[in-house]
Amino acid sequence: MSAETMTIGLSSCPNDTYIFHALLHGLVPAPFSPEPHMADVEELNGLARQKRLPVSKISLGVIPYIMDDYAILSSGAALGWGCGPLVVAREQLRESDWKHARVAIPGLMTTANLLLDLHGGFQGPRQDMLFSDVMEAVISGKADIGVIIHEGRFTYGEHGLVKLLDLGQWWESVYKAPLPLGAIVVRRDVPAATASAVQEAIRHSLDYANANPAASRDYIRACAQELSDEVTQAHIKTFVTEFSRDLGPDGRSAIERIVSRAAEKLGKTLPADGLFLN
Repeated sequence: MSAETMTIGLSSCPNDTYIFHALLHGLVPAPFSPEPHMADVEELNGLARQKRLPVSKISLGVIPYIMDDYAILSSGAALGWGCGPLVVAREQLRESDWKHARVAIPGLMTTANLLLDLHGGFQGPRQDMLFSDVMEAVISGKADIGVIIHEGRFTYGEHGLVKLLDLGQWWESVYKAPLPLGAIVVRRDVPAATASAVQEAIRHSLDYANANPAASRDYIRACAQELSDEVTQAHIKTFVTEFSRDLGPDGRSAIERIVSRAAEKLGKTLPADGLFLN
């Protein structure tokens, strides 16, 4: 990494491409040249554990493993109300049947898998796979139930699946807080001024997207080729919230809550200098 170039990990999901479009296309000022590394979020989680990328989108589920090496930015997050992963099956199952069911998950380090751990009602074997393969695993009978993320929450009914549980609603009811799904992190060895500039550039990029929603349409469509315009817009509306611009006290509190619970299960403590970029 040079001072002139900043590699940024992001997914091809519409919420990320919507937020980052202006920054990646030079439509907002930034004292660096952004270079995107686009990958599935679970791949980005793995790269973060290897400290490979200076800036990256990650799942909250991986934060306990990387919190000593990365700080969370206040802009770019996927965090809100009514946006949680869904647990689906081929038919309705009793809660007593959930405990030992085979579960297809979209990655071991995803927030979806962390929520299963925190819920405690799913103790059967978990099958780790790409998020886009989860529904097919359930349909084919390779898994009894599946946890779907991203656009799956809008399309599972079209595939004949039924919802057993909304993990976001469960989180909200238990913790009385919005659900943190993903965030942007910066490696702690990035100079403070540069890290702050990245945070501000992402915020300006989102402001541009909100002011010029048509500008990013072709880029979003190109990155998410299999999604209809209707699903794409629903995706953005669900996962890009006021917390995406600035976490604020409520967003930070929600992140601290879920990370603290996850870290506690791993016997880890939060960094002395905090989770967030100061």
